[in-house]
Amino acid sequence: MWIRKSKIESLSVDVKKLLAGEDVDIRDHQEGALHILRNDIHTLSAYKREQVEVLMQERDILKDTLADISHQLKTPLTSMMIMADLLENAPPAKQAEFIASIQSSLHRTEWLVSALLKMAKLEANSVAFKISPISSADLVKHAISSLSIQLELKGQAVQIVGQEEILCDKRWTSEALGNIIKNASEHSPHGAIIQVEVGKNPLSTWIKVTDQGDGLTRPQIAKIFKRFQGSENAQGFGIGLPLALTIMRSQFGDIDVDGGGKGTGASFTLKFYRRHGE
Repeated sequence: MWIRKSKIESLSVDVKKLLAGEDVDIRDHQEGALHILRNDIHTLSAYKREQVEVLMQERDILKDTLADISHQLKTPLTSMMIMADLLENAPPAKQAEFIASIQSSLHRTEWLVSALLKMAKLEANSVAFKISPISSADLVKHAISSLSIQLELKGQAVQIVGQEEILCDKRWTSEALGNIIKNASEHSPHGAIIQVEVGKNPLSTWIKVTDQGDGLTRPQIAKIFKRFQGSENAQGFGIGLPLALTIMRSQFGDIDVDGGGKGTGASFTLKFYRRHGE
């Protein structure tokens, strides 16, 4: 089968345009080897564009994350540098105070960087979730394991009501649930009982965390899942709840909020929607 030189030259021109980044549709619906080649080149070009778009999105996410980390680290690092400069000539009592403050700032800074990097991985869709069944009791136990000191210092307890099997990624979901319970602890008084209720309905299996605080207003609820905006705690960054929501939505779930009020604390409900075939 002979192919005209003009057709090959035309294809070559179109390929050069594609390589230059121009949006050219070189497909045709005729028969023959050259037309099949044209369609294959178009498919390859479309795949290349999609890959470039993904890389650009990941670059933007990384850029925003680095900007967030830089902005949020500026204040604690400046504070630690000032205390370190004053440490040598300070009296013993003040030295101990400075050292304790520096250690606290380092722990908070470490948590912030870790949380932001986790958020970046999730937003870039670079996390492979390992979905498997786990009992709600084991999930809650794993989630609060890192909160034992905070709960003990405030004389608080976590009360679990109900028992269900949850299909989720244990590690990441424990992170999300732990952040929700941590938030409940921070907004509950000393000696409070944080209730964790578990149940299911035709659409989802759910875990509801209720604190004993004063509740949330609508303006507070509107910004509570926005990074660096939702926290009204002097020790908070406003990143824990947005991270929890991103984790849930990344594995076909969601979080609902009931603001409570009038003597009732706020409730956060983690919903694990049932997948096809369950």
